[in-house]
Parts: sequence; structure tokens; C-alpha cells
Amino acid sequence: MATATKRKLSGSTDGKGIKITTTATPGDLIHTAIAGTTAGTFDEVWIWAQNNHTADVVLTVELGSHTAPDDNIIVTIPSKSGLVPVVPGLILQNAQDVNVFAATTAVITIHGFVNAITD
Repeated sequence: MATATKRKLSGSTDGKGIKITTTATPGDLIHTAIAGTTAGTFDEVWIWAQNNHTADVVLTVELGSHTAPDDNIIVTIPSKSGLVPVVPGLILQNAQDVNVFAATTAVITIHGFVNAITD
């Protein structure tokens, strides 16, 4: 029987939001997935972004790689629109990193959690 344990993003302090201060790769470290490649053991990553700027801001999520742009999620976060879903439960393992950068510094805050899943 599979188990899931809800955890904070490893880049978060006490589960609080993470302010994005970088504007280029490799971005701010948001989370490092579970180490190893055991089948059925992975982190399910959920991320939302909040934009407190007066304009829309382009956000880039590097999911497991800084050098493979096909793995990037690029989304425009509307100004003052609350929490916008960015990563909808995608899975990672093998200590892969999730890094984020934005077109404007210090106006985007990332919120989220991971479900640590094992079969």
C-alpha cells in the first residue's frame, strides 16, 4: 500500500512562501527531491505563485534541469491575482532540483508543498 507524507518545500523556512530574487538561470532553489531512483519512491511537487507587482511577470520553473529548456515551465503570473497554480503535482526523484526565476526581481512569492510518496 502506497503512503504519502505532506512536507514543506525544502527551500522554505517553516513552510512560508519563498521570495524569488533571481532573474536568470539557475534561479532560486525551491526544492530538492528525494535522493535515489527506487521505483515507487518520489516527491509529488505542488507550486503556486503570487505576484505583488503592478504588472504581469513572466516566471520560469526549471524542473530538474538548468540546461534542458524543454523541462522548463514558463508562465505569466498576473498582477495581484492571488495564488496561481504553476506546478500541478509533477513528480521528481534522484535529488533533482526545482529552481525558479522571474523577469522582475523580488515581486513573486512561491508557495507549495510536496507529497513524499512511497509504494
